[in-house]
Amino acid sequence: MQTATNTVDPSEIAKFEAMAAEWWDTEGKFKPLHMLNPCRLDYITTQIAAEFGRDLSTEAPFAGLRILDIGCGGGLLCEPMARLGADVVGVDAAARNIPVAQVHAEQSGLTIDYRVGTAEDMAADGEQFDVVLNMEVVEHVADPLGYLTACQQLLKPGGLHICSTINRNAKSFAMAIVGAEYVMRWLPKGTHEWSKFITPDELFDLLRKAGLTPEDRKGFQFNPVTWGWRISDRDLSVNYVTAATKPV
Repeated sequence: MQTATNTVDPSEIAKFEAMAAEWWDTEGKFKPLHMLNPCRLDYITTQIAAEFGRDLSTEAPFAGLRILDIGCGGGLLCEPMARLGADVVGVDAAARNIPVAQVHAEQSGLTIDYRVGTAEDMAADGEQFDVVLNMEVVEHVADPLGYLTACQQLLKPGGLHICSTINRNAKSFAMAIVGAEYVMRWLPKGTHEWSKFITPDELFDLLRKAGLTPEDRKGFQFNPVTWGWRISDRDLSVNYVTAATKPV
């Protein structure tokens, strides 16, 4: 079923197109994602394994699962999912990201289906997945509910949706915008708009309205002493992640 709205924000796409070539530079504009990625992968793999009864200690534990990464960028999540045996599709509305992802996957000996497009495009085509990864995207779209509805349509019944974003409060403004963009200069100024950040309760409400059942939420907590990230059960004050399922 085709969604009623186009949620793509052209100004947001332009920001990431300008940074496309730097996706795999661990000291470049995407340094924050490279730092966060192990923590994200820990949450994602644990949730998928629990939902589908997979043993992460086995070879190719995600074999037979079809996984979509929306807003895949240069493939920072797609490649680990492919290494775990999944059939992976990565889609991004920023066209310049896709050749970067394709070349890196080829150099890594991985087969990943990368496409230029949107969640709405794929939902309209009737695509179906066991897992939809929706990481750090929802705060960049024009219509969060329309976008999450498209994500829901892309899931098979019983499928798993994992979505991370940034909370909206004074602390997130200080850390995700002032700290990351102005002080540390990890990201270009203007990468994020505080008004587009979504609180955990707001996101759970949006997920329900989109036809999904929220199951879990955790924080991604940054420790400036160890200069690393960890998953937190209690601290969702800045970066956080949710898991939701599509009813059977």
